[in-house]
Amino acid sequence: MQPAQFEAIAKQLGSLKERSPFYAKKFDGIDLGDVKSQADFEKLPFTEKADLREAYPLGLAAVPQEKIVRIHSSSGTTGTPVIVPYTKKDVEDWAIQFARCYEYAGVTPSDRVQITPGYGLWTAGIGFQAGCETLGAMAIPMGPGNTEKQLQFMIDMEATVFTATASYALLIAEEVEKRGLQDKIKLRKLITGSERSGEKIRKRICDILGVEFFDIYGLTEVYGPGIGINCEHGHGMHVWSDYVYLEIIDPQTGEVLPDGEWGEIVLTTLQKEGAPLIRFRTHDLSRIIPGSCPCGHDEHPRLDTLTGRSDDMMKIHGVNVFPAQIEEILKEFPELSSEYQIRISHLDGRDTMRVYVEAPGTLDWAQTAQAVAARMKSRIGFTPLVKIVELGFLPRSEKKTKRVFDERD
Repeated sequence: MQPAQFEAIAKQLGSLKERSPFYAKKFDGIDLGDVKSQADFEKLPFTEKADLREAYPLGLAAVPQEKIVRIHSSSGTTGTPVIVPYTKKDVEDWAIQFARCYEYAGVTPSDRVQITPGYGLWTAGIGFQAGCETLGAMAIPMGPGNTEKQLQFMIDMEATVFTATASYALLIAEEVEKRGLQDKIKLRKLITGSERSGEKIRKRICDILGVEFFDIYGLTEVYGPGIGINCEHGHGMHVWSDYVYLEIIDPQTGEVLPDGEWGEIVLTTLQKEGAPLIRFRTHDLSRIIPGSCPCGHDEHPRLDTLTGRSDDMMKIHGVNVFPAQIEEILKEFPELSSEYQIRISHLDGRDTMRVYVEAPGTLDWAQTAQAVAARMKSRIGFTPLVKIVELGFLPRSEKKTKRVFDERD
């Protein structure tokens, strides 16, 4: 922890109970004035999303209601929503962070940024737009869907930056390829966020669109997308250390792990007014990349590519399996497409996992499916049913693509 970060945390903790009924209850019996070191801070209990749901609707607010200028809500569609209040400073700080993301991606005021993530309670679209306008680039606020108009504006407005979920970027890329529009577009950068995307899908998009790929990080509970992005020197997303304190913990024990070890991302906001977060468990899995980055911004730690979520784990035949493991195996078969789907069901008294993956018709589907199934058995300990399907068979999404369907009762 950097000295300036601890100073910001100490300042936040100094009056937190007085400002926030939520934290007054959460830290009941804990004297926050006793937090004098990083070791003391790491003894504080984690904040979980379930805690935030219990605060519905505005229980997270740590400011008087008249200072709240906006609310956002997480994109989940089930359960009680999490409502996150923002002050004017929070909104401005978020735009500053997002503008920094664009700068790290090499976006300049002369660029034209086509924004396709959704607007509304979800934080995505408005965050991409505010950062773009703060930077001084031209925003083209399309929102999701209407592929015909997306392609028309991409060509007619000569968009140079495309922002989307990786799933929607793939859909657009495939349409560009199918219609032979590569020579008509002027894209040079792609910025995606909101969902984890594997190397295979990123390469396919970049090969079709001829763009540099940048992955942005964030979540509604902590401003939204824009708290970090990879720079042009390679993998790893710089997380803005002046706004967020980053920890990696063992998901099982809660122990803080050293740089380089894989675990769950935990975030603490340093400047947020409306709804400060203390040791928030994101359930995203990654690691802090040790060492220096060629860009020279070592004050901002780098997160490695997200491998999934700790709550995405599937238990089949007593074996813990993550979607990222399946994706890694499929990556070893270059003849296969980047698109796959996993379905888990309970048939005849036993669990069954089916893996659907796209491939061109020129491939020997039966032989390839057998090879993939054998590779999976050697890696995860049991043999799934692998079925090869034609390119374009699996659904594409304008938002996040759902890849795992657990059909067990």
